Amino acid sequence: MVEVNAPQPAAPAAPASAVRPAADLRARVRAYETELIAFRRDLHRHPELGRQEYRTTRLLRERLLAAGLNPRVLPGGTGLLVDIVPAGTRPGTPLLAFRADIDALPIDDAKTDSPYRSTLPGRAHACGHDVHTAVVLGTALVLAQAAATGELRQPVRMIFQPAEEVMPGGALDVIKAGGMEGVGRIFAVHCDPKVQVGRIGLRVGAITSACDRVVLELDGPGGHTARPHLTTDLVTAVSRLAADLPAAFSRRMDPRWGVSLVWGRIAAGSAANVIPQHAELEGTVRCLELAGWREAPEVMDELVARLAETYRAKWSIDYHRGVPPVVNEQTSIAQLEAAMTARFGDGRGPVVEDTEQSLGGEDFSWYLEHAPGALARLGVRGPHEKGVRDLHQGNFDVDERAIAVGVELFAALALEHGRV
Repeated sequence: MVEVNAPQPAAPAAPASAVRPAADLRARVRAYETELIAFRRDLHRHPELGRQEYRTTRLLRERLLAAGLNPRVLPGGTGLLVDIVPAGTRPGTPLLAFRADIDALPIDDAKTDSPYRSTLPGRAHACGHDVHTAVVLGTALVLAQAAATGELRQPVRMIFQPAEEVMPGGALDVIKAGGMEGVGRIFAVHCDPKVQVGRIGLRVGAITSACDRVVLELDGPGGHTARPHLTTDLVTAVSRLAADLPAAFSRRMDPRWGVSLVWGRIAAGSAANVIPQHAELEGTVRCLELAGWREAPEVMDELVARLAETYRAKWSIDYHRGVPPVVNEQTSIAQLEAAMTARFGDGRGPVVEDTEQSLGGEDFSWYLEHAPGALARLGVRGPHEKGVRDLHQGNFDVDERAIAVGVELFAALALEHGRV
């Protein structure tokens, strides 16, 4: 196990009379808001793909060092961890963790009129990871101050994770490096363009889905289309598998698991009168429940074997494990709701709303194999926004007031509501 970010003591606590009340938390967050928006825009102009986030990591490290913290870069050179441990913390006290993902997507930024449009063709922060990063950075800055004044009473860990968009996800890099050692509870937010800024969406239980990638290859001797009975007709075989396997798969799995096999690519042959020797299918398996995700590969193997045998085709499956569902723990959701309501609930409207389960994958799920926690959907839609700028689209953007909301929410969890 690689040693990472051993807890570092914060500055000695100030006398009780000097401790500022949590009531001024909003003022402390707002003191950083302009800087955090500028930081987010800088990341947006300079997006970096998974495990290539060297500039992003360097900027984070420099800012955390300037705040008197001791960040440690992950062994791969991208992503980092930093602990804030109040003076007098007993050894072995569980840490409260906050996670941000720092990578971008391999798509073009279509916001032609934006002053912070990506400067790199084919690279864009079109999923809001720049916002997540700014939120956790801001939380670190606020909590470093709180530790210095004696207001922070539990140790916290900030996780700036690389490669969330690269299955099975950079969360595994963090975990392999020991990033979940000592963590008792973990939180994250993800931008949601359907939720209005100033609100969050919460759900107990699964909030995302499992997502795996499947590559199925069929082989045979090939031959002339005039004599299909003397060879293996791979075009027919791959066509039947493409049509029949999803249906058979769904009938073998508990329907309550919400398992879905959908093909995205099929390839076979190069001439009208030649039966090919090789064919391929490629697609994704998505699943709403952890039990179904664990069972899917074995069922897939069995069904492919039976269907391929019908057409005398040799077969192989490359089943790429992606991520399990993110399953939000009930106590963690209650803490998020309490913190959000306490900080932003003023009677003028709801600040917490129910959210549905997404079929998208999210590698935050790997952290929840090691500690309870929750992923909240952070509202980023402006009140006058027409339509919805969807995730993973080149025109995606946010109402940047969401950054301060996220920082205040996380800081309130650490200071008042998120007990491990």
